[in-house]
Amino acid sequence: MKRVLRRLAWAAFVMWATVSVAFLVNNALPSDPARMVAGQQAPPAAVEKIRKQLGLDQPLRVQYVLFLRRLVHLGPSSIAGPSDPEHGSCANLGALHVDLGRSYQQQRPVTTILAERAPRTLLLAFTAAIVQALIGVTAGVIAAVKKRKTADRVAVGLSLLGVSAPTFVIGLLLQWVFAFKLRLFPIDGYGNTTAEHAASLVLPAVTLGVFGAAYYTRIVRDEMIGELSHDYVRTARAKGLGKAAVVVRHALRNATMPIVTIFGLEVGTLVGGAIITESVFRWPGIGSLSVNAMLDRDGPVIMGCVVVTSAVVVLSTLAVDLAYVILDPRVRRG
Repeated sequence: MKRVLRRLAWAAFVMWATVSVAFLVNNALPSDPARMVAGQQAPPAAVEKIRKQLGLDQPLRVQYVLFLRRLVHLGPSSIAGPSDPEHGSCANLGALHVDLGRSYQQQRPVTTILAERAPRTLLLAFTAAIVQALIGVTAGVIAAVKKRKTADRVAVGLSLLGVSAPTFVIGLLLQWVFAFKLRLFPIDGYGNTTAEHAASLVLPAVTLGVFGAAYYTRIVRDEMIGELSHDYVRTARAKGLGKAAVVVRHALRNATMPIVTIFGLEVGTLVGGAIITESVFRWPGIGSLSVNAMLDRDGPVIMGCVVVTSAVVVLSTLAVDLAYVILDPRVRRG
């Protein structure tokens, strides 16, 4: 319990630090959000009026305090809707409210926009992480079992190729082969039905999966080579266990710690780092939303994307720490 409480306190600190740095950077950018909202041809009086409406005329420290105070606060369990002047842009979890303000460009609550986009990015990230693990772990185990043989060299070579190839190159190649030539999957977009969503998910998930599987392959290979050289493996073989049982039930089981670490961290990384893949496949997630928000200088949406991605990274890291306690008895004994 002490370990969990320490990790929770550290996670809260990391969230605060990340959001604070993002707030300062967002306000340090040279462009004027009020001018972006009003238009380039708007008169100075109209721009100044919009600046006051958005609260951008106040000192930076006042804006920061108001942002943190509004971010997570207590409020009524039922909200009247947009007509509510104080809580109209809140997402309420009972009495706990999360308020990221209203988008400058879309004039909608940022929480509503993120509620539409975040599940799609989380689905893409989690599916890609599973693809990475399946491809990378399988290749790493084969490379370790066939050490210094042809299968080992092929697996290591393909892993180096996967690390070196940019994601947009992998994505364009998959689009050309499987969407344009073979017409097995949609070339881009999200679709309208559940079946279309699933079909549209395959190529971007495989794109991210192929790119990330290379790290799994190299790490799992090194871990498995070390595990296969231990005395308990020789003992298991001497007892008559088959090769597959020794590799999977004993060696691979003891090599799960780095696999769990990579998986947990990759989910968080993919949520924040799938911008290029989402752009190539026109996947309507947080990545493409954050790019458009940066171009439009839509501060509330930018901060909303930062809050969501940092929360996913922190929570995935926390989940990895807790998984250590479950998987490794040495961690529990402290």
